[in-house]
Amino acid sequence: MYIKQPSQLTSYIRVGRLLYYSLILFILEAWFYWGKLVNAYYQSSTPWVLFWIWSFMFSFIHIFLVLADGWSRFQNYKRVKDQFFIHGFNKKIANTYIGSKCQRMAAEVAAEELGIVQEVKAYYIQAGVKWYHYVPYFMIKEPLFLIKKKFWSRTFLEKHYTPKFDYNQLQLELKS
Repeated sequence: MYIKQPSQLTSYIRVGRLLYYSLILFILEAWFYWGKLVNAYYQSSTPWVLFWIWSFMFSFIHIFLVLADGWSRFQNYKRVKDQFFIHGFNKKIANTYIGSKCQRMAAEVAAEELGIVQEVKAYYIQAGVKWYHYVPYFMIKEPLFLIKKKFWSRTFLEKHYTPKFDYNQLQLELKS
C-alpha cells in the first residue's frame, strides 16, 4: 500500500458522492414542495394541499433514506477495504459488492486507496457491469423488494463496522 490515504471524511464523501448529489436534489425538491404546500393551504385548496403534502413527504423522507444509504455504503467501504487489504484482489470479494452502483463505488474507492482499482474495475466489466447500471440488480429481479427485510437491512441499516487496520498509521510505518 503505497498510496497516500485520505481522511475518513474524504472517503465517506467519495463513497457516497452519487447519493449526496441526490440528497441535494431531494432537499431542493422538499423546499420547493413546501412552498407550494403553504400556498395551497392559504388558498384553501384541499386537493392541492393533499397533492403537495404527498410530494413534500416523498422528498423529505428520501432525505433521510439517502443519508442512511450513504452511511451503509461507508460501512461496506470499510469492510471491503479490510478484505482487500488482507486478501488482495479477489473475485469473490468484488462480487459481494456488485449488486448496486453504490456498493460498487464503495468497493472501487477502497480498491483505489489500496492500489488495486484497475483489477476491480476490470472484473466488473468482465462480469457485464455497464457504466449506466445505476438501478440495483435486485430491484429488477425482485419487484417486491420493498417488503423484504434484507432490502431494508442491507440498504439502510448496515451494521457499524470497525476497521481492523489504521491505514494512515500503516502508511506512516511504510514510509519509515
